[in-house]
Amino acid sequence: MKKFFILSSVLILSASLTRAQVDRSVMPEPGPAPEINLNEPQSFELNNGLKVMVLENHKLPRVSIQLTIDNPPVLEGDKAGVSGLTGSLLGLGSKNISKDEFNEEIDFLGAKMSFGSQSASANSLSKYFPRILELLADAAIHPNFTQEEFEKEKEKLVTGLKTQEKDVPTIAGRVQRALAYGKNHPYGEYASETTVQNVMLTDIESFYRDYFVPANAYLIIIGDVVFDQVKELVEKYFTPWTKAIPPSFGFSDPKNAQYTQINFVDMPNAVQSEIAVQNLVELKMNDEDYLPALVANQILGGGGEGRLFLNLREDKAYTYGSYSSIGNDKYGVSRFLATASVRNKVTDSSVVEILKEIDRIVNEPVTEKELANTKAKYAGRFVMALEQPKTIAGYALNIEKEGLSKDFYKTYLERLEKITVNDVQKAAQKYFSANNAKIVVVGKGSDVLENLEKVTFKGKKVPVKFYDKTASTVSKPNYDSKTPEGLTANSVLEKYIEAIGGKTLLESVKSYSLIATAEMQGIKLDLEMKKTSKNQFMQDIKMMGNSMSKQVLDDNKGYMVIQGQRKDLSADEITKIKEESAPFPELNYLSVSGISLAGTEMIGDKKAYKLKVTDHKTVFYDTVSGLKLQEVNVAEIQGQQIISTINYNDYKEISGVLFPYLISQAIGPQKFDFIVSEIKVNDGVSASDFE
Repeated sequence: MKKFFILSSVLILSASLTRAQVDRSVMPEPGPAPEINLNEPQSFELNNGLKVMVLENHKLPRVSIQLTIDNPPVLEGDKAGVSGLTGSLLGLGSKNISKDEFNEEIDFLGAKMSFGSQSASANSLSKYFPRILELLADAAIHPNFTQEEFEKEKEKLVTGLKTQEKDVPTIAGRVQRALAYGKNHPYGEYASETTVQNVMLTDIESFYRDYFVPANAYLIIIGDVVFDQVKELVEKYFTPWTKAIPPSFGFSDPKNAQYTQINFVDMPNAVQSEIAVQNLVELKMNDEDYLPALVANQILGGGGEGRLFLNLREDKAYTYGSYSSIGNDKYGVSRFLATASVRNKVTDSSVVEILKEIDRIVNEPVTEKELANTKAKYAGRFVMALEQPKTIAGYALNIEKEGLSKDFYKTYLERLEKITVNDVQKAAQKYFSANNAKIVVVGKGSDVLENLEKVTFKGKKVPVKFYDKTASTVSKPNYDSKTPEGLTANSVLEKYIEAIGGKTLLESVKSYSLIATAEMQGIKLDLEMKKTSKNQFMQDIKMMGNSMSKQVLDDNKGYMVIQGQRKDLSADEITKIKEESAPFPELNYLSVSGISLAGTEMIGDKKAYKLKVTDHKTVFYDTVSGLKLQEVNVAEIQGQQIISTINYNDYKEISGVLFPYLISQAIGPQKFDFIVSEIKVNDGVSASDFE
C-alpha cells in the first residue's frame, strides 16, 4: 500500500513538472501527415484493349458497374449533336432483346442502367450481377439503332434546344465556351436545330463504330463480388467487343485574349446578368502545381468562405453567390472561371469586384489562416471520401487515365500539407488572369449596357465587344427606338383594353377565378387566385396539397399566411395589393396620374411599349397586338432589392375576354411556369373566399 502511494506521488509530480514545461501560448507543431493506405483494385486486361478494375467490398449485397471510354475530344462540326443522339439511342435494348423486354427485365431485377455516347453504368443487387453485366455488355456491344427510335430522340433533342433559346443561363454557358475555345473546337462547338437536323441514322452508326471502342476503355466493378468470378464473366461477355482504335483528328488551338475585354450578349428577357470572367489554362493532374492551383481556387471562390462569395454576397449583397473553378485536361487547355448571377443594376460593379479579387490573389499573398483553413477542408473531404469504394476505384482510374504516379493518392495529404503561401501565389499568377481575361456578360442591354461601357479597371477603360446568342460578332444594340408621335401611356393602355375584349365587356366582369399548376424541382405547385371589382383578392400557392403562401385582401383589411404563420397586412402592403386586386388593373390605370410611357424595349423577340406605373412596377405591352407581355416588380426585403418578373403568354378567350394561359414568374434564380387549367368569369367566387 505504501509503495503504491509513493509511486502515485512520483507520477503526479512528474506530470505536474511536464505540464509546467509546456508553453500554452505557442501552438504545437503539427505531426507528419499520415500516408494513406488504399485498398487498390485488382485488375486485368482483355486482348481487345479493355482494362478492367475490380474492387471487392462485401459490406452490402450491392454492386456497381462503370464503363468509361477515355477518347480525345471529338469535333462534330456541322453535325454537332451526333454524340448526344448516340448516347440517347444506346441502351434501348440490343440486337438480341427488344427495348421493352430490356427495360422490363432491368426494372424486375430492381437495377438501374444508363448509357452515354462513350460510357455506360449499372447498379444492382449482387445476386443479379451476372445478368446485369450480361445485359449491359449486350446493349453496349450489340446496339439496336432503329430509324423509329432515332426519329423520336432527334425530335426530343430539337424540342429541348428550342426551349433553351430563351434560357439565359443556358445561352451564357454556351457563349462562354464558344468564346473561350472557338466554335471550331470540340469544347466550343454546340448543337443547334440546324446541326441536329443534319444528323442521319448512318451518322449515329458511324460515330458508334469509330468511338465506342475498347482501345481506351475502362471497366470498373465495385461491390459484393469475387474477383475470379468477375474475370470469368467479363471475359465471356466483353471478349466479342471488336478491337479497334478511334480515329484522331486535329482542331484549333485556342488562345487567351490579348487584353481584358467585356464580351456582351443582349438578352432582353434577362431578369439578371450572368457574368463569367474566364481565361484558358494548361493544367494537368500530374503537374507539380496541380494541388497549389486547387488551393488557390478554393481560397478565391471555392465556396461560402471564398473571397468572391464574401465580397459580392456577404459584403455587397450583389448576388446569391459568386464562385470560381479551374479545370484540368490532359488533351489540351481548360478554363479558369469566376462567375456570378447578379441584379441588373449592379452588373458593372460586380464585374469590377470580380476583377479586383482575381488581381488581389495574384499580386498579394494569401493569409496563413486562409491557407490553413483550406488545407483542413481538403484533408477532411479527402479522408471522408475514402469511406466510399467508388472513390478508391475513381482514384485508380485517374492514375491510369492521367498518367499519375502510383503513390499520387497515398502521399496526397503529405503534399497538401507542404503547400506554402508562396506556392499558392505562384499558382495564382500562373493560372488566374485579370489582364487578358474574357469577361462574358449576358443580360438585358437596355438596363446594363450604359454603365457596363463605363467600366474601368486599374485606371484603364475595359472595351466592350458585342455578340449574339451564337457567339457571332454583332453591332452594338440600338435602344434609342422612338415611340410614335402623339402616343401616350393612356394610348397604350386603351389598346391593351381593346385587345383583350374592350372596355364595356371588361367593366361587366365583377369577378374571376383562376387555377394553375407549375413544377419546382419535380414537385407540383398549385395556384388558386380570385379577384373582384370590390378590392377583394385571394391568392393561395400550395405544394403537395399544403398551403405554402396565401394572401387575402377584403377592401381595407387583409392578412398573409406563410408556412402556417399568419400575419395581418400593413397599410403599405394593403395599398400594394389593392393595385392588383381589380380583375383588370389597367381600367384603373387610365385615371391614375403619374403613369408614364418610358420608350420601347424588346421582350424576347417582341417589341414592347414600356410603361412606368409606379416606382416599383414597370409593365410592357406588345407594340403590334397590344397584349401585356411582362411585369417587373421591385421590392425591398431586409435591405435587399428583390426583383420579380412575370411574363404572360398563350392568350385564350373566356367569355369574350382574352386571358394568358401561361404565366411565368422569376424571382432571383428561381423560375416557375404556371399553366392555367381553368378560368371562370363572374362565377366561382363568394364572400367567404376573402374571410
